[in-house]
Amino acid sequence: MTDLSIDTDVPPSGTGCAECEAAGGWWVHLRRCAQCGHVGCCDTSPAQHATAHFRATGHPVIQSFEPGEDWFWDYRTESGHLGPVLAPPTAHPEDQTVPGPAERVPEDWRDRIH
Repeated sequence: MTDLSIDTDVPPSGTGCAECEAAGGWWVHLRRCAQCGHVGCCDTSPAQHATAHFRATGHPVIQSFEPGEDWFWDYRTESGHLGPVLAPPTAHPEDQTVPGPAERVPEDWRDRIH
């Protein structure tokens, strides 16, 4: 991971997937772009917005945005890493449901994931 791929001063874009929030969708887990702070949903989620963000922007490094997780993923090498502490908050609120948000998760959500 290069220094240009991680900006420790940029806060996350919100507490949920930016695109899912805008579209009224839902997610399984959240990932945070280490370069610009964009929060997107994981590849298990129906829309896979974190990977879509990488493809659209070229920002190669994400960090888990789940409570208690601090691992990074580099799309270029398809490998996990440890890295620096990013600007807070470093995870979605602990009382936020997984999957979430609870009121938008369909009953058959397990049949809709990747």
